[in-house]
Amino acid sequence: MTYQTTAADIALRDQSITQRIFENLETRPDAIVLTDGMSGASMTAADFMTQVKQLAGGLTARGMGAGKTVALMSPNIPHYCVVFHAVAWAGGTITTINPTYTASEVAHQLRDSAADLLITIPMFLETAQQAAKDAAGQQVIVIGEADGVEPLSAFYGAPMDAQSQVDLDEHPVVLPYSSGTTGMPKGVRLSHRNLVVNVDQVIEGGDVRPGEVAAAFLPFFHIYGMNVLMNVHLASGGALVTMPRFDLELFLQISQDYKARRMWIVPPVALALAKHPIVDNYDLSSVEQIFSGAAPLGAEVSDAVAKRLNCVSLQGFGMTELSPVSHTTPLAKPKSGSSGTALPGTLCRIVDPESGEDLPAGKEGELWVKGPQVMKGYLNNEKATRETLTEDGWLKTGDIAYIDDEGYMFIVDRLKELIKYKGFQVAPAELEATLVSMDGIVDAAVIGLPDDEAGELPVAFVVTGNPAPSEADIKAHLAKTLSTYKQVHRVTFVDEIPKSASGKILRRVLKAQALA
Repeated sequence: MTYQTTAADIALRDQSITQRIFENLETRPDAIVLTDGMSGASMTAADFMTQVKQLAGGLTARGMGAGKTVALMSPNIPHYCVVFHAVAWAGGTITTINPTYTASEVAHQLRDSAADLLITIPMFLETAQQAAKDAAGQQVIVIGEADGVEPLSAFYGAPMDAQSQVDLDEHPVVLPYSSGTTGMPKGVRLSHRNLVVNVDQVIEGGDVRPGEVAAAFLPFFHIYGMNVLMNVHLASGGALVTMPRFDLELFLQISQDYKARRMWIVPPVALALAKHPIVDNYDLSSVEQIFSGAAPLGAEVSDAVAKRLNCVSLQGFGMTELSPVSHTTPLAKPKSGSSGTALPGTLCRIVDPESGEDLPAGKEGELWVKGPQVMKGYLNNEKATRETLTEDGWLKTGDIAYIDDEGYMFIVDRLKELIKYKGFQVAPAELEATLVSMDGIVDAAVIGLPDDEAGELPVAFVVTGNPAPSEADIKAHLAKTLSTYKQVHRVTFVDEIPKSASGKILRRVLKAQALA
């Protein structure tokens, strides 16, 4: 059975993602579209377009334009949007890097993406320079000023007035990194067509209206913040107030002061909105809806937020490989606990993981999605691409779900072992590889355990040798090697890791033991 919305398909535009953004900005040149939530500095639509064209021209003059890959490692600031669209306008590829990554994690992405240039901010300069040294010696430049380092401002040049010619369907305009449903982080090849059509799908399916201003704390390096916040708001007549990190008070202040119509959030923020006493100090009467993504939001928390803020609490479903959205809950007909219905132009199926047969309404199976927002594939990893995409274009999400008789989709569990911690993907394989590289650890396994606030907490099971490291030693090793969201929250020492005859870790056995 194939499920789809009753809404008409989205017309495919022959535009790059930046042309799609500019189409709207050109109609409101004097409107403020980007504001730095920390400093209050703002940028009009005309300012933004001018800077994008000047930076694109300068990058091209420096040999960093068409065909080149630029790595961008920065928190959410207005100039993040300028760099992103300047690279796209110049015909290049952007690979977005989590600024909390360690030098080894950054170096891996620089090598794998074959980045030619790394742009960061002074705060992360030391990590960026070490990573570039460990990778291929990429030049590092900064947004702002830092001693001995060329600033981004020096790269501005004569404006590039027209979009550099690109293949809208095949050129990878952005390479965000995702663990997919399993394994180490992989570059996800997203085309201009992927981003543009998903912007249009979200605007229509999410009822995004001109004039909406949002507090943008969801990181732009992550596909949710990148396309749903940054690109959707710039393309729909809205504006963004950027936040470099989540701060509840600042988030509430911005939402109040700018009379936000909706809040784009993740489940841990939903929990804070439902329970934190400080929420009562702010006038949030303008908020009509809460939209939660990145991980499933339980019906109880969703309903509690809706009741407290007197708004509608909605969910959506997506993943990096979907640019990122495939499902949203209709504002006119929400359903508690549901991830919504398929966006216009999107098909979905529920497939039995064992038999490969389609399942009827109400039956649980793996969610498969097909549509123009589906990625081109993984970079440098044909095996992973073949495992995720079928020959006829269906994306296997790795999520167990069911679809009711009204077409609403509900996420039940994950088919694969990927852990979702506060909306971020944590690949057990990456943590396990880091653990067994430590002296004194013979074997290791990592699983996710349910947690009301975080969604899931990574916990480790470890077999030690002699001398045996302590739990504190192990956590200190991970803290030096991996990002904060990839840390284990508990270490259990065991005599052996349960495995199948083929050597695969039996995570379900470990999870049952841990829950017991």
